[in-house]
Amino acid sequence: MDFEDMLIGLLENNLAWLLLALLVVILILKSVKIVPQSEQHVIERFGRLRAVLGPGINMIVPFIDNVAHKISILERQLPTASQDAITRDNVLVQVDTSVFYRITEPEKTVYRIRDVDSAISTTVAGIVRAEIGKMDLDEVQANRSQLITTIKASVEDAVDSWGIEVTRAEILDVNLDAATRAAMMQQLNAERARRAQVTEAEGKKRAVELAAEAELYASEQTAKARRILADAEAYATQVVATAINENGLAAAQYQIALKQVDALNAMGKGSGNQTIVVPAQALEAFGDAFKLLKGKG
Repeated sequence: MDFEDMLIGLLENNLAWLLLALLVVILILKSVKIVPQSEQHVIERFGRLRAVLGPGINMIVPFIDNVAHKISILERQLPTASQDAITRDNVLVQVDTSVFYRITEPEKTVYRIRDVDSAISTTVAGIVRAEIGKMDLDEVQANRSQLITTIKASVEDAVDSWGIEVTRAEILDVNLDAATRAAMMQQLNAERARRAQVTEAEGKKRAVELAAEAELYASEQTAKARRILADAEAYATQVVATAINENGLAAAQYQIALKQVDALNAMGKGSGNQTIVVPAQALEAFGDAFKLLKGKG
């Protein structure tokens, strides 16, 4: 008997065991499900939700359980959407928004909503219109971060039943029509002109205040100088009075004689050739001064 006959005989005798082993291998392969890290698989049994498989190796009942949906749990970004809205002061604006989200509970997303992206976009559009309608245009421009926070919180509440987490909401731009932009530019130019006039007026006012302060300071310094001179003269007068009181009339005559001598010296120092006529009284004053000096010596 050759090899082929032996092989055929062996297969005929062990065919049942071979089929059983093959069936076991198929069952094992069908029962083991490997789920990637970025996905979750929704398992159905006879059309009904059975389980949600997380990343890694999972076991199911082959031919009874089947993978009905493979859901990515990566963060997604909705396409940039533009929607018209009217502010509280009746200004039409076009708002560009973008929303980022991720699926956290696939069983809710699969069985409660058909088109997730469309549903979120519609929800965001309604919330944006409602929130902007509560604000004036200036508030929309100035409080954009607060508006984004409010929109994100409102969207999260709306999509919570769909098993979705809104990770971020952004207002990319707030556009105005041409007429509104022209009016705002005129208002901005008028405000700039007003500020320039106010600044110029404040500068003139400050200049007047500084000039007045300078004049006041000069007057104060002049008054101080006069007071110092007056104090000096008073002191000199007091000294002379003290000397007269102590030395009698001779001290007064001595001071007068010195004053006359100083006056004659000043006249002699004048420019040009000068002839000075000395009165007889001056000569007597000189004599008296010399006598007094001699007496003091």
